[in-house]
Amino acid sequence: MGLREYLRVARRHWWLLAASVMAALGVALIINFNTTPRYAARVTFFFSTPIAGASDLYPASMFNVSRLATYAKLLTSDEVATPIAGTPGVDLNPEEVREAIAAETVADTVMMEVSVEDRDRNRALLLLTRIARRFTTAVEELERPTPSQPSTVKVTVVSGPALDEDPVSPNVLNNLALAAVVGLVVGAVGSVGREISDHTVRTAEALQILASAPVLARVPMDPGGPFVSPSASPRTEALRGIRTQVQCAAAAGSVKTLAVTSAVPGEGRSATACGLALLFAEAGQRVLVVDAELRHPRLAAFLGREDQAGLSTILDGTAVLEQVLQPWGAGLWLLPSGRTPPNPSELLSSPRMTELVDEARKKFDVVIFDCPPLLPVTDAGVVAARTDGTLLVVRARKTTSAQVTAAARVLHAVNATLLGCVLNMVATKGPDAVPNYDTYLSGPKRPRGDQGRWKQQAA
Repeated sequence: MGLREYLRVARRHWWLLAASVMAALGVALIINFNTTPRYAARVTFFFSTPIAGASDLYPASMFNVSRLATYAKLLTSDEVATPIAGTPGVDLNPEEVREAIAAETVADTVMMEVSVEDRDRNRALLLLTRIARRFTTAVEELERPTPSQPSTVKVTVVSGPALDEDPVSPNVLNNLALAAVVGLVVGAVGSVGREISDHTVRTAEALQILASAPVLARVPMDPGGPFVSPSASPRTEALRGIRTQVQCAAAAGSVKTLAVTSAVPGEGRSATACGLALLFAEAGQRVLVVDAELRHPRLAAFLGREDQAGLSTILDGTAVLEQVLQPWGAGLWLLPSGRTPPNPSELLSSPRMTELVDEARKKFDVVIFDCPPLLPVTDAGVVAARTDGTLLVVRARKTTSAQVTAAARVLHAVNATLLGCVLNMVATKGPDAVPNYDTYLSGPKRPRGDQGRWKQQAA
């Protein structure tokens, strides 16, 4: 995956990133709120050795540097911690005093910075003040060769004791920043994981590769209704694009009968078949739409027509085509499915079905069959094999890659001509959305105010 793909994944799963960051920030806020503040007081010591002459300068400096690690250990020894523990205002045992002390030598110097942390800011400063006194006394006593001679090391306080203005813990800003980073990382990992585990078809490019057929259109979701949409809606324009390409295919060869099917139920094949039939009729052609879904018919109910007699009654020999045709508007006729038979596959594969297709081809300019899904039953494959071309409807972000591949194999197995695919119900927002041309489709806006009058005068 390249940078552009990662950005697309981030846009597609932005809610997961936001939720992860918000959850991490919430945890950080809870930690900050429940953590008892700790305050720090600091002091800096300078160690020096009396020098008799210039020749003693380097040995004295090396002596002090080598001693700094020893002095850091001395700070937490019983020599310093025990006398301070339990004194008025401190009220800590020697172990607690040791845990509160931290020492760090300043690089390339003979200075050492000592800090004391405590939940009580006043006690932290008091404890450090007493530690500084006791430590200074302990070093000078230990570095005195004899009780009557002066100490060979002098300890000088060069900074502090001073109390930090803000607590050292919790560090609110650091915790929030760390939580945000952790939330982003977790969200990114989750987004990539969801993307890898998501096997649904999202793009026209992926669909074209899976089906080995061109994608004729990306049809967006239409809140106005899946079957009859406004003439200037994006969905209608996408279906017009399909109509144009089918007409071009018909001009190049004989394509008068068209099967519309899908891999699984719920992909919008009936809506696509109905919409295409209306648009072909709108173009001035005689169109017959056939509800070949004998198991779960839908077209008659959607178009407001009777379904007592239809395709099944023709195939069982109890009616002829002219008796069951129902007109719907100018140039459009409906052949409903009729009563549900006990043997749909056998009826659709009978010689009478072949005769019906030939008869409809002679009487109409375009015949569109609304077929069942390919994978659950064999009905669609039987009908598709008798038509001039087939459209495979695939629902975006629901139909899986395996289902598309299996559906294409079924069509190839029955020698059906797959004219192309329709990526249906594409989102109108997000990285995989259909481009929005609503401003253009809605037509020109009327000029308003003085600007409009000026344009009219100029014209």
